[in-house]
Amino acid sequence: MNPEKRTVDPASQKMLEEAEKQGIKTAWDRYDSQQPQCGFGQLGICCRICNMGPCRIDPFGEGAQKGVCGASADTIVARNLLRMIASGASAHSDHGRDIAHTLLLASEGHAHDYKISDPEKLSQITSIYEIKLEGKSDLEVAREVAVKALNEFGQFSGGLRFISRAPLKTQGIWKKCGVIPRSIDQEVVECMHRTHMGVDNDYKNIIMHGLRTALSDGWGGSMIATDLSDILFGSPMPVRAKVNLGVLKEDYVNVVVHGHEPTLSDVVVEAA
Repeated sequence: MNPEKRTVDPASQKMLEEAEKQGIKTAWDRYDSQQPQCGFGQLGICCRICNMGPCRIDPFGEGAQKGVCGASADTIVARNLLRMIASGASAHSDHGRDIAHTLLLASEGHAHDYKISDPEKLSQITSIYEIKLEGKSDLEVAREVAVKALNEFGQFSGGLRFISRAPLKTQGIWKKCGVIPRSIDQEVVECMHRTHMGVDNDYKNIIMHGLRTALSDGWGGSMIATDLSDILFGSPMPVRAKVNLGVLKEDYVNVVVHGHEPTLSDVVVEAA
């Protein structure tokens, strides 16, 4: 095992050496020796969506060229890709749903450890959601923003509000191609619907819906998560900090806080 071939990070190289001394298996060890990689899976031409499979396409043209349902290699690859997009968009966007729910609880007085840390950012978001500020407290405005954001996940029509931030020319292209998301959850559900057996066999349609689902995450769930996180925890600014495994100290109780999902991390830091 050569740690330098596995990572360029010196701290990780030391940890790999220590893991080897202690007989601890890592992802690299399992990749090298325990987990044979499926060639059909790497090419995306293996399908196990329905119980008539799993089916696989012969990439050399000598064996089967269609699955039992009649799906070609293009259809199988597109379906597999769309289901991966659905999974990623679900995980990413659910982060935004959690932040929006936390903002709602905080605005209603049910989450006392959270507060409005960036009123200016809150004010900026209200213009996108067409919320009036006159005569309202920050908490009242925050509640309206949270409700509007949560509605974007399950609404039936109307489109995502943050799409309006994209350049007008880009919005026009998206509209022409029919990939402007209607809501966040609806696009993910349609991914699963389209890829079910006997529904959509046209790989071009499948890929186009993948674009729409990706936009529902990037300009929906992820953007909601980013902006509402700024409202709750403060907009980020450059700071000096220790990073990597070097933050761990042998004679301390070490608590590692992961910042990607900050709702718990923030209160852990406050409690410390």
